[in-house]
Order: sequence, then structure tokens, then C-alpha cells
Amino acid sequence: MSDRTVETIRLDRRADGVAVVTLARPLVHNAFNEVMIAELTAVLTRLENDAAVRTVVLAADGKSFSAGADLDWMRRMAAYDLPENLADAKALAELMRTLNALTKPTIARVHGAVYGGGVGLVACCDIAVASDSAVFSLSEVRLGLIPAVISPYVIAAIGARAARRWFLTAERFDAAEAWRSGLIHQVTPPLGLDDAVDALLARLREGAPGAQSAAKDLIFAVANRPVTEALIADTARRIATLRAGEEGREGIKAFLEKRTPMWGG
Repeated sequence: MSDRTVETIRLDRRADGVAVVTLARPLVHNAFNEVMIAELTAVLTRLENDAAVRTVVLAADGKSFSAGADLDWMRRMAAYDLPENLADAKALAELMRTLNALTKPTIARVHGAVYGGGVGLVACCDIAVASDSAVFSLSEVRLGLIPAVISPYVIAAIGARAARRWFLTAERFDAAEAWRSGLIHQVTPPLGLDDAVDALLARLREGAPGAQSAAKDLIFAVANRPVTEALIADTARRIATLRAGEEGREGIKAFLEKRTPMWGG
């Protein structure tokens, strides 16, 4: 089902619980402006609260995934005072937080140019698959700026060491380098991009929705934290809760009975 109630985003809900969110400003290479930021945030929030949606795919129309900031938007921002700039930056930060914190699995389908905030979107998705012709750049310093609000997610993906090069030089790097850095999980020829995404969706359907949400929360809770008694107790509580829950009981029972669990059908 197609849902076209916004200007810059196309939303397609599939019968299998997949929602495809497509950046739809191809004439400007899906560059960000305040309208796209607000609409994408709103669409993602709707999908978070839609029980019929199991997985979200983030894609883009046209030649590019996203070329970063829209030129007209940047001209307007240059005339903003500090409070106006702060409000604008917080809106972009909220978009990144919303995508990163989505409790459902997310896949970025990446092609073409991926610059600035576009890199942030990719880093906020759980899984990223890119065409081997995709080109990436964190180009902000060339404009006298920094990739501030996307930095927590990009650094979580590629690490501080890689960020020190790409943030400072603003060089372009290819999909192979994005894969080596950890930004991309899989690189494929352009014609294989949809097949790669479909294969991942099939694997995700094998997992229990509640467990997948809990697994994402587990990563956020454990990453970069010391192994303390409190952390050990927390992880034990998490697995015990799932074992005693409906999904855990069904999953173990289905495994022992050598059948597909209820969510897999």
C-alpha cells in the first residue's frame, strides 16, 4: 500500500510487514531541508507506533541516496541567528535519534552519492547494503562546519580512528572503504541491491519481533560499558525475562518440535 501524504517522502507498506521509506527529492539528489527532516521524522514515528510494521527499509529515488544539505536551506541557515540555528540543528538531531532508536529492524538501501547527513542516516540504520558504485563523504569542514549531530552514530559505526580522517579531510571514499570502516555491512553490484535487501528481509522474518527489539536495546545497554556486577545482573535479567515470555516459550517449543515458530509464517 502506498501512502503519499507528504512532499518529500514516499511510504509503501507491504503485506509482509515491511515498510519502505523512500527519500523522494531526486531532482536535488535527496538533499535535506527542514521539510524533509520534519516529514521523515514524522513518518518514522508513525512506523514505530504501527504494530503491523515489522521492518523498515530506508531507500532513495533518483541517482543519489542523499547529497547532504540542500543549498537553499543552507542559504537560509546562514542568515539565522544562534537560537534559530540551534532549533534547526535540534530538528536534525531528533531525526537521527528517532531513526537510531527505532525498535524495529532497519535496513539502509544505499546507492549513488551519500554525503553529510546522508551518511548519518546510513549509520543510524541497523543494517546497510550499498551499491559498489556508491560514494561517501563527510564534507562539512569544506563549508566551515562539522558533522555534529550525526557524529554519535557515525563514530559508533566507523570508530574514532577512521572518523579522524574522514571528518578532517572531507575526502570522498568508495563503498569498499565504507565496508572496511564498518559503515556498510554488504556491498553489491547495482543490479543486485534489491536482491541483497530481500535476502536480509527474509532472514529478519525468521526472528521474533519482540526479541529483535530486545536485542537492539541490549546492544545500546552493553556497548562500550565495563563488565560490572550491575551489567552482569542486567543481562541475566534480560535473558530470563525473554525465556519466561511468550516468544521465548514458543521459539524453544518450535525448535524442539522441528517446526516454524508462529512469527515465521
